[in-house]
Amino acid sequence: MAQLSRMSGKRMARFLQKQTRFYQPFGVIPTRALRATLRPGDVLLVEGDRRISAAIKYLTHSTWSHAAFYSGGPPGGELIEADLEAGVRIAGLAAYAHLNTRICRPVGLGHDRLEEVIDYMQSAVGRQYDLKNVIDLVRYLLPRPPVPHRFRRRMLALGSGDPTRAICSTVIAEAFHSVHYPILPDIEMGSADSQGEILQIRHSSLFTPRDFDLSPYFDVIKPTLEDGFDFRKLPLEE
Repeated sequence: MAQLSRMSGKRMARFLQKQTRFYQPFGVIPTRALRATLRPGDVLLVEGDRRISAAIKYLTHSTWSHAAFYSGGPPGGELIEADLEAGVRIAGLAAYAHLNTRICRPVGLGHDRLEEVIDYMQSAVGRQYDLKNVIDLVRYLLPRPPVPHRFRRRMLALGSGDPTRAICSTVIAEAFHSVHYPILPDIEMGSADSQGEILQIRHSSLFTPRDFDLSPYFDVIKPTLEDGFDFRKLPLEE
């Protein structure tokens, strides 16, 4: 039974990985500019063009459907990411040359802690993708899913919590949490005996790609601005 379930999950994963015909890129950053701007430890958010991308963007109310970790490896192996079919793997920036992207950079993370985060991500390579939610994603994409439209956003809880598996954003969240670096913690007011707010670290399985964009502890880096942008030099049509 378990083997049959895995086979079904893999078939559904292949279905979800198919590209759609409706994706429209806007302001795509060339790979050369991305490579020149990225630093080890950065998170690269991607607006994907696959069936699973549409589902994740809808369910998370976000532009971003995928997150990859920049490890600073050689060209063709700069990223560590969780792929639906291949699991956690090493990938190249060129794979996203045709897609909209955003760079999110952790602020104030010292060299030693950064190395720990990179080591964590490298040690995760080879882990399987968490297929727990594949059936729900396929059900979401059906023309007439057996779930009322108003409940469709609630039917997916990302991640199974199995430490041997991963999805794209949770494995990155795990890496930062391993050095106690916050991403988007829940905020609770302190008791009468304490002062200020208390940050509650959420479980890594609850993170989605957009959380790195929303995080107050990650800077948004735009390669066009980093490269000395001057609007007066733009070749605009009069």
